[in-house]
Amino acid sequence: MLSPAKTPAGIRAEPLVSLENVGILRNGRWLVRGVDFSVSRGEIVTLIGPNGSGKSTSAKAAIGVLKPNEGRVERNAGLKVGYVPQKLTIDWTLPLSVRRLMTLTGPLPERDILSALESAGIAHMLDAEVQHLSGGEFQRALMARAIARKPDLLVLDEPVQGVDFSGEIALYDLIKSIRNATDCGILLISHDLHVVMAETDTVICLNGHVCCRGTPESVSRSPEYVRLFGSRAAQTLAVYSHHHDHTHLPDGRVQHADGTVTDHCFPDDGHHHEHGHAGHEHDHGHPGHDHSHDPGHDHSHDPGHAEHDHAHPHTHAEGERHA
Repeated sequence: MLSPAKTPAGIRAEPLVSLENVGILRNGRWLVRGVDFSVSRGEIVTLIGPNGSGKSTSAKAAIGVLKPNEGRVERNAGLKVGYVPQKLTIDWTLPLSVRRLMTLTGPLPERDILSALESAGIAHMLDAEVQHLSGGEFQRALMARAIARKPDLLVLDEPVQGVDFSGEIALYDLIKSIRNATDCGILLISHDLHVVMAETDTVICLNGHVCCRGTPESVSRSPEYVRLFGSRAAQTLAVYSHHHDHTHLPDGRVQHADGTVTDHCFPDDGHHHEHGHAGHEHDHGHPGHDHSHDPGHDHSHDPGHAEHDHAHPHTHAEGERHA
């Protein structure tokens, strides 16, 4: 198992990575602009937002894969990043064991492989063929690979996609245990716009910029939720309420709270620091999945280097077998 490395109580750790007014420009279009957030040791920051909102782009800027066209990104010297990609494709015609998956990006001592797999709860699958894993088991294997090199910062791009509800709860419990055992910072990207991991310290809602930010509200107080999903889910998931002062229209223009419509956001749009309240809904008008991640890169070493895996998307439910 991984050794505990807790930050002393009451002491706010210095950020492992911080973004200040970051903008990424591609082909004359701003993918994101004015993005500010930081992740400290032991902190969980969750990025949410509609399709194409810039969640994966912002995460890539944070770990040095994308260089910002404006603004600044600061990372601790020698920062080690573990990365679980949104998509990872594997040629299923080739035999690939979990052991081999763990070393695709470089050699690892056997003890580190076993320790990481044990932490992920799949040590018994060391020699199992990857194509025989369920969706949840495959995600655990990817997390084990990411934590095997003992990262300071763990970046998880939609880690619960393709698993059923019980599998989602189990994976969030695993993420919590990894944070508690290692005190690493976690940057988590979620496709769900309203329900986030309860342990999240800060929720950042993106739509090309920071629309709003806040903290999740526990749903465990709702008897209806507990009856429907059980007490374990109520302790693991939380509701996040959005506080937007503007709406992004389908044609790209922005409608403000006073009814006016402009081509762009105002400079101070979206910079709110409010707490979420359970039961309040906000409709983005956008689907919840972000497919902007480049599946060809895995960053389990130095954040400045992209390592190539060959990938197919995985959208299997917990217990479902890979084809």
